[in-house]
Amino acid sequence: MSMQLRASPHLHSGRDVPTIMRHVVYALLPICAFSVWQYGLSSLALIVTVTLSCLAAERISNKLSGTVNTLSDWSATITGVLLALTLPPAFPLWMGAVAGFAAVWLGKSLFGGLGHNPFNPALVGRAFVQAAFPTAITTWAPAFTAHRFTEFIPSSLTLPLMQPNDISSWVASNMVDGFTGATPLARWKFEHFVYPVQDMITGAASASTGETSALLLMVCGLYLIARKFMDWRIPVAVVGSALILALAFRVFGGDEYPPAHLVLLSGGLMLGALFMATDMATSPVSPRAVWAYGAIIGTVTIMIRYFGGLTEGVMYAILFGNALAPLLDKYLQPNVFGARKK
Repeated sequence: MSMQLRASPHLHSGRDVPTIMRHVVYALLPICAFSVWQYGLSSLALIVTVTLSCLAAERISNKLSGTVNTLSDWSATITGVLLALTLPPAFPLWMGAVAGFAAVWLGKSLFGGLGHNPFNPALVGRAFVQAAFPTAITTWAPAFTAHRFTEFIPSSLTLPLMQPNDISSWVASNMVDGFTGATPLARWKFEHFVYPVQDMITGAASASTGETSALLLMVCGLYLIARKFMDWRIPVAVVGSALILALAFRVFGGDEYPPAHLVLLSGGLMLGALFMATDMATSPVSPRAVWAYGAIIGTVTIMIRYFGGLTEGVMYAILFGNALAPLLDKYLQPNVFGARKK
């Protein structure tokens, strides 16, 4: 008779990493489908290209490091899908492929793979291309154009190292009236224009590929919370702290600051709070640390949006929160039962 000795825990729920990751992909599929419905071929090609580049980068990393094939854990798939959803629909496909390789190699493989990375890989890839291609990453396209299922947005098919094609003539040919080429956050920051609530819920406003419908994002996030694949405290802390600050600035600062619904429903706040700040590898685990982590992300987001030169701050806020996560766990962990508080 053979006997096996294994480390604790000896009892578990039966949910391993691939199972959790797979359900996150399931939750992201409706968001991807809605994005394709909005932007057509360009959105579909961008999501596929970025995801395949992440899978290729993961496999190449496995080969170079001599480790087992980790494609089956679904982590590279999630990185690719999330990264694609943070990019503009008009983003050139070759730049999307660069973002995918940067996300996996710089955001995960460089630190030893899944579980060892201190920062969310998708946001590392997003930060890389924001620094490398600042013009392309701020070029937006209108949603629900007439020919979105039969033709690409011209900038999508730009050749590598070439100047992206101007989409203004394409916008005119699709008879898109009133398109400004700016997101709701940008229009508020520079014009003090407030988008109607229904536009930010239904996806009519310009935004990144997966950031247009806050309502759909919340529904998909609730699926993961209901299945207990997500720590609900993190998105509640992120959104709650952002809401409290937005209301406070609005009450005491008046019309100089945007209304709370614009803060919550526009930009990447919902996508970041639900699907990126909750990354198990880069977020804290102790109860008090989790609340503090979410509050820091929400607060930094508002500070960047209101007082920074950028219109959006969710990406940098989450990366900042990732950097603080180990310290929060260290100093805010519960006391051991029976031990005196230091």
